[in-house]
Amino acid sequence: MFFGLRTNSGLRVLAAAATILAAIGLGTAPASAEEKVVRIGTEGAYPPFNFIDSEGKLQGFDVDIAKALCDKMKVKCEFVAQDWDGIIPALQTKKYDAIVASMSITAERKKVVDFSDKYYNTPTQFVAAKGTDVGDASAKAMAGKTLGAQSSTIQANMLEAVYKDSTVKLYATVDELYADLSAGRVEAALVDKLVTAEWLKTEAGAKFDFVGPAMYEPREILGDGVGIAVRKGDDELRLALNKAIKEILEDGTYKTINDKYFPFSIY
Repeated sequence: MFFGLRTNSGLRVLAAAATILAAIGLGTAPASAEEKVVRIGTEGAYPPFNFIDSEGKLQGFDVDIAKALCDKMKVKCEFVAQDWDGIIPALQTKKYDAIVASMSITAERKKVVDFSDKYYNTPTQFVAAKGTDVGDASAKAMAGKTLGAQSSTIQANMLEAVYKDSTVKLYATVDELYADLSAGRVEAALVDKLVTAEWLKTEAGAKFDFVGPAMYEPREILGDGVGIAVRKGDDELRLALNKAIKEILEDGTYKTINDKYFPFSIY
């Protein structure tokens, strides 16, 4: 309706029209929204769940799950490698927004962080030299033995709470635990069964095997599966993660990732 006007007043009308069109987003290229970033903390020393490959990149089940969840939430993932002992304090100081690092959901941890729904579950079990007789692996059966676990884990909590008549040694990484087990400085190690199943396939682990029963109880120590930790009160991110976990379970994405690492479902 304004075409053909050449007067000053017409130019003013055209200018006004352009301003209105710009204000309502018509007649101009839409500005691209800034992509939201979610920073993910993980250990990078817990294969096959999280580890650093030969090129220095974080890989593993946890990393693939995190990427899939970020895709569902339509956000960009940025990963941060963090030593296990400091992984919760670093979340609290906002080094990252969430922990995807095979962290079990326990009542003790819930005091300082909030958790998503579980994204997998795995038993705890002792591993020892082949032929080692531990009976039912109860506290009574293991009394007097030197037992090991990775520090700040549910396995460490289990040894300290239940195996009071054993000598307990804790290690910063699971690799350090395996080294002392191999050297005979630890008679049996309490471990995440899925992680140590991979180690048993190696040359170093070939002389060892699982002993005693797989453990899921007591739940107050061993937890309610593995979840994603977020800062206390970050309900927006926690609920978004729950929705994304449900979506990857329903559309087959979870199964594809699961089957890449394990010959059976770990959910």
